[in-house]
Order: sequence, then C-alpha cells, then structure tokens
Amino acid sequence: MTKRKKIAVIGGGVSGLAAAKAFDEKGHIVCGFERSHDFGGVWELSRSYPDVQTQSPKDLYCYTDLPMPDEYPEWPKAPQVHAYLHSYADKHKTARLFRLNTTIKAMERRADGEAGWTLTIEAGSHEWKESFDFVSICTGQFSEKNIITHPGQDDFVARGGSVMHSSEYNDPSLCEGKDIVVLGGSKSATDIAVNAVKNGARSVRLVYLENVWRVPYFVGGINFKRLLYMRAQEQQFNQWGKSPLQRVIAAVFTPLVWMNFRGLETLLKIQLKLKKHGMVPTTPIEKAINCSVPIVTPGFIKCLDAGTIIPVMSTFDSYGSDGLKLKNGETVPCDVAILAVGWKLGVPYLPREYQEKLIEDDGQYRVYRLSVNPDLPDMGFVGFNSSFCTVLSAEMVANWLVRFADGQLKNQPSDAVMNKSIDMMLNWKRNERPAAKVYGGLCSAPFHFKHFDELLADMGATKKKRSNPLAEQFSYPNAVAYGTFLATTPQYQVH
Repeated sequence: MTKRKKIAVIGGGVSGLAAAKAFDEKGHIVCGFERSHDFGGVWELSRSYPDVQTQSPKDLYCYTDLPMPDEYPEWPKAPQVHAYLHSYADKHKTARLFRLNTTIKAMERRADGEAGWTLTIEAGSHEWKESFDFVSICTGQFSEKNIITHPGQDDFVARGGSVMHSSEYNDPSLCEGKDIVVLGGSKSATDIAVNAVKNGARSVRLVYLENVWRVPYFVGGINFKRLLYMRAQEQQFNQWGKSPLQRVIAAVFTPLVWMNFRGLETLLKIQLKLKKHGMVPTTPIEKAINCSVPIVTPGFIKCLDAGTIIPVMSTFDSYGSDGLKLKNGETVPCDVAILAVGWKLGVPYLPREYQEKLIEDDGQYRVYRLSVNPDLPDMGFVGFNSSFCTVLSAEMVANWLVRFADGQLKNQPSDAVMNKSIDMMLNWKRNERPAAKVYGGLCSAPFHFKHFDELLADMGATKKKRSNPLAEQFSYPNAVAYGTFLATTPQYQVH
C-alpha cells in the first residue's frame, strides 16, 4: 500500500497546474503556492507584453485531456492561453489546492526526523513554517527576471528616459514618437520591436550579440511543426545514449543528413532574406537547434525591409546625454530601452548546500530525467524540461514524478543509476552537443520523442508510439496521442 503524502507544489503556471493535478488524482494532499494574484505563470496577463503569442501550434501547446478550443488560432495569444489554463484548472478543480499571493521564502530539511522539507511561507504580513513530505518545484525557466544595468542609467531615467525588462512592456502607447532600443535577439525582442513600430515609434533599433537561426511559422509555405517536430527529423540530430550500432548507422547517413540541413538553411536564407540584412548565422543549424531558437515574429522581415527596424550587432555600453552608446562605438538615439534579456534560472529558497549538489560550476543542472536529483531527497522539478511543446512536457514529467515519489515506476532508479545517467548526459552536453547546455542543460528540444519514450518506459506504458509507423515517424508529438499512451501505464491510488 502506497502512503498518502502531503505535497507542496511551488508555482501556479503551466507546470504547477500539471503537478497539482497529477498528485491530487492519485489521492495525495496537495498544497499549492503561487506568488502572483492569479494562475498562469508567464501567461498571467500582467506579465504578458502586447501581441505575445505561443511559439508552438495550439495542438502541441496543450494538455493531453483538454485540446485548445477550435476557434483559437493556430498560435494563440496570451489572453487565450491564460483563459485555457483557467479552463484546465476548472476542469480538474485545482484552484482549491492553491494559495495565491503567497511566496516561499526558504526551505530546510525537516527537523522532526521525518522525510521531507519545512517551508518558510509568506502571505501579506504573515509568515509561517509548514512541513511537507515531498516538494514539487514548478517555477520553471521564467521565474526571476534577469535584471541588468549599465553606466549612466540613473541619470538617463532622471532626464525622463525609461528602462524596463521585456515583461514590463505592457503599455505600447509609450512608444509613440519615441526612439526605442530593444536589447536582445529572442522572440520577445523581435515581438516588442515590431509592436513598437506598429505603435508609432520614431525609430526602433534591435541590438543583439550574434546572429541566430530563426524559424518562421511557415517554412516554404509548410507549417514548421510538420518539418521540425517529427521523430524522423529528431533522429538526424546527435542524440544522447546511442548504441554502437546506432552510431554506425548515423555515420552511414551523415552525408544525407548534411544535405538535408544545408537545404533547410538555404530555404531560410532566401525566405528570411538573411544575407540582405547581414543576419546569416555562422553555426550550422543542426548544431544550434535548442529551446532558445526563436520563432520569427510576423511582420519582422517586412520591418527590416522597410528600415523601420534597424538591426545592430552589438550590446549596450552606457547611457549618455547624447544617446545610448554601444560597445561597437556607435551612439544611437534612445528614449526607451527595453531589455529582452531573459530570465534567471534558479531556486533561491533552496539552502546553499543543496544548490551546490544541484548546480554544477558551469551552470549545468544535475537532474535525472530533467526532474530529480539523488542528493535532494523528497523533491522534484516539473517544467524544468524546457521544450517546444512546453505544456505536454510538463504534464509528462508530472506524471512521472508522482510515480517516482510513490515508488511506483516500473523502472524505479537507484541513486547509482541516476548518477550514472546524469554524468552521461552532462558529458554529452559538454562534449557532443554544446547547444544542449542552454537553460542549465534543462532543454529537451529537439529530442521530445526520445525524452517522452524514456518517461513512458519508466512508467511502464504498454504503448509508447502510434500504431501507424508513418504517422509516428512523420508527425509531431500530438498531446491527445500521448494521453492514450499515459492511459496504458499501471494505475494506482494512495491511502
């Protein structure tokens, strides 16, 4: 008989909702904590900049048991995703499990000798400690803003200038008649740059460090989910854990794979006019694809063509009375600086001694199946397996994690097995595929199928692939299909 546990779920976004549902439906006592006033994580409306939309099509960006509404566009916008997450919480009655406006300040191993952790919790002016048998950390990749400053910033603001993180850009009217400089080359950076043009900016500059491959929603007129999200395409990248035979087969097909990716690069260069705008990356696309590869913002290329967005390969140096000085020596006019510089990954409330066990000196996370660390007992992570299909990835790990916590995996790993796998993955990331080190090595893209295969095998699923071999090789990881696979795993209830 599996014992009922008291579970803390930290975070009420995509991952927290999946984890709360997974633990609750097994019969555990779930206590969720969300520091914001609402569910949604990055999709909570006050954190969403204008016109932001998903990077993934709606049938990839959903839970297994709740497709996005038919009337939603292929790439839903923030209010639609926010409403969808609320509908998921309503369907599974997970709202009752969460305390909003509640922050985790610290955590420590329980002092009573029992397994688990004691959390220091703050809500308003009230602070208290509460113990849990297991903690699921679901704050993901986008919890803490990456805040950077440059010399002269205070004086620039005192003169009437504005400096803000991209998540704070929620009033496009501030762009009208202003010189806007956006720092960063991600999708959020290009989204904001295009939005600033639409809202009457006098000038818009996009300042970025290096050229990267960008993928349009349609590649040569074909939805990119039918090109880049296939198992057949995934197998062309250098995956981890290849057997000697698989390595031989990969070597034989290397010339064909090389030609495939060169063809894709050529198509992107033509379609996106990369040579014209001096934006051709130097890294081959097969070595660059990871979770940070941006989707091309609609209208971005037209703005480059029209000169309404001026790309500058450099970074900020300092603010001056005559404008914003860049590292390349150029000084550009600037009224509003928008820093699309991402987020900091971390677990600040975790004691330092455990952070050192979790995070390597080079920032790589020591986690098995992108979820647990053998030196951090009674704890797991959901949503740290960053992906092109974020919602499905979170749900898959949540279902794996509850079984891990309950000792109900078919392949329940020992500490030795976990450490051996972690070391293998770290070596692969560092020496065979450096692009995989992004986000602390917590990116599962472009290896979604392999990642899900491992999770399903661990859970004891009797079905892990679609019956039609062609559909399995040449279709994307459909959430509904994975719902049927999860249904073939052994079921149980705690008491």
